[in-house]
Amino acid sequence: MENLALIDSFSEFKDDKLIDRVTLMAILEDVFRSTLKRRFGSDDNFDIIINPDKGDLEIWRNRIVVADGEVEDDNAEISLTNARKIEEDFEVGEDVSEEVKLIDLGRRSILALRQNLISKIHEHDNTNIYKQFKELEGELYTAEVHHIRHRAIILLDDEGNEIILPKDRQIPSDFFRKGENVRGVIESVELKGNKPSIIMSRTAPVFLEKLFESEIPEVFDGLITIKKVVRIPGEKAKVAVDSYDDRIDPVGACVGMKGSRIHGIVRELGNENIDVINYTNNLNLYISRALSPARITSLKLDDENKTAQVYLKPEEVSKAIGRGGHNIRLAGQLTGYEIDVYREGVEEDVELTEFSDEIEGWIIEAFAKIGFDTARSILEQDVDDLVRRTDLEEETVLDVMRILKEEFEE
Repeated sequence: MENLALIDSFSEFKDDKLIDRVTLMAILEDVFRSTLKRRFGSDDNFDIIINPDKGDLEIWRNRIVVADGEVEDDNAEISLTNARKIEEDFEVGEDVSEEVKLIDLGRRSILALRQNLISKIHEHDNTNIYKQFKELEGELYTAEVHHIRHRAIILLDDEGNEIILPKDRQIPSDFFRKGENVRGVIESVELKGNKPSIIMSRTAPVFLEKLFESEIPEVFDGLITIKKVVRIPGEKAKVAVDSYDDRIDPVGACVGMKGSRIHGIVRELGNENIDVINYTNNLNLYISRALSPARITSLKLDDENKTAQVYLKPEEVSKAIGRGGHNIRLAGQLTGYEIDVYREGVEEDVELTEFSDEIEGWIIEAFAKIGFDTARSILEQDVDDLVRRTDLEEETVLDVMRILKEEFEE
């Protein structure tokens, strides 16, 4: 096989979208030099000439003419007799350039060269894909469902790049079929071996932030700034927004008339309940807004320990805590303060931990997780509701309520 049009002979390994002709030829030169080193021990005395216009290359081996019988290095030296087989007028001490044909390298070297070329091109493609998606980390991206596995969905984009959407990065209500388009953010890109691993997420707070940028023009234009996003994916989210233009109502602009602007975002997130809150540097006001829809009566801040004692009317407590304790948990994450809720006007109450000698710790913890950490906060609730929200047995809840009632009856 001649050296002519080598580029075309290897075109089956070339991805036109990721590697241009010149880059392919540079890879070819590198591969050939590796082959020459293995075949002759060194490539220092070889010239590889690439013709970008024709897409071919030539290999020339340079040696010094020495007298017959004095050749010490076959690769760097050639005997006078052999030199004159190339050209009759060569003399000792002169340089000889001889073209090396591909077939001269031997069948085994050609096969190795071919495999090396494939490997180099794949490595180049993977490096380009890695760089491309590394720049897209934290950005919205859409790809099509290719394969559904137990622990992840495998997506393919328009260029055939594989993107992984793990189960724990899916919203609990997500359900996708093969061929369906999925939108998320590129969460991370890593090289595993030589292959890029691209992870998409639909649960990351930045996904909600990017949806706001995509769906709300004022956010995209920078007129409204998103200060912070906190989420319990598929359940509830809180978004703090601000505007440096007093003429713009950031909350109203994000929600839209009768929720028209935010409706598409809520639908994308599986009907996740989204509270949009007006950001302020006034911590008292900010915490008050964060506990929306509950209306607080007063609060006390402990800046050193980052805690807030919030007092509400009894009928507002359940709103502040929210279903499953979601509202108070997200309010704490949004403001950076641990929020404790107290019922205004209730003089006598007892911390649930005071009953640790009668109620097991894991049961107390189950109530605390949904925001009920005092005796009265539990006694005011419906038994069926407590069973549903804590996942405790009805008998266990009734037993706890009996113990608590006895405390106040005494």
